[in-house]
Amino acid sequence: MIRVLDLIFSLSALFVLLPLFLVVGILLLFNYENKIFYLQKRVGKHNKKIRIIKFATMLENSPNIGTGTITLKNDPRVFPIGRILRKFKINELPQLINVIKGEMSLVGPRPLTKNGFDMYPKQTQKKLSNLKPGLSGIGSLFFRNEEVLLQNEKDINYVYNEIIMPYKGNLEIWFCENQSLINYFKVIFLTVIEIIKPNMFNIFSIFPDLPLPQIKLKNLINKTIHKKN
Repeated sequence: MIRVLDLIFSLSALFVLLPLFLVVGILLLFNYENKIFYLQKRVGKHNKKIRIIKFATMLENSPNIGTGTITLKNDPRVFPIGRILRKFKINELPQLINVIKGEMSLVGPRPLTKNGFDMYPKQTQKKLSNLKPGLSGIGSLFFRNEEVLLQNEKDINYVYNEIIMPYKGNLEIWFCENQSLINYFKVIFLTVIEIIKPNMFNIFSIFPDLPLPQIKLKNLINKTIHKKN
């Protein structure tokens, strides 16, 4: 059933978004590195390697520059137009093609690079490898502003690897153990709302039995909110 819904929604979205794709493609083609799409290897279902498709928003050699695969707010490697695409998650939309191909679902754990996936404990890796990665998901929704959480931290790698990743893994496992049509639709609904009007809903009000963040992550979030205000 999920596969049928993935196809219906993805094909419909591609049809509706085609004019936007054309405009973005033209803007990217005649700017910066003259690239429209960026393909990156990620870990898919059963640990199969897939290439996810994104609109190019950063310098091609970005993984080997600065903070590597971790992107910060106002990251100098991101093109000016790329900032807009990333803010509204437009850069992720070409992954609808991955969904149509059957490599991804609209909802599921976020596809990670092998290095990122290997940060998870083996038991977590085993559970998540049974699912198709998702264009959106619980982890993607909660950490929608991950770049903001990292922007003022001195040891970015420590914060990402030791504070963010463990909880992200807990969220993905929760989804793995609580798959249902209603949760599928809830995630899609929240994803759309977050793009249109960020922070309109508290994710815990929609998914009340989600695991709670660890103390260190709570402190990081509170510190970020305090600095923002």
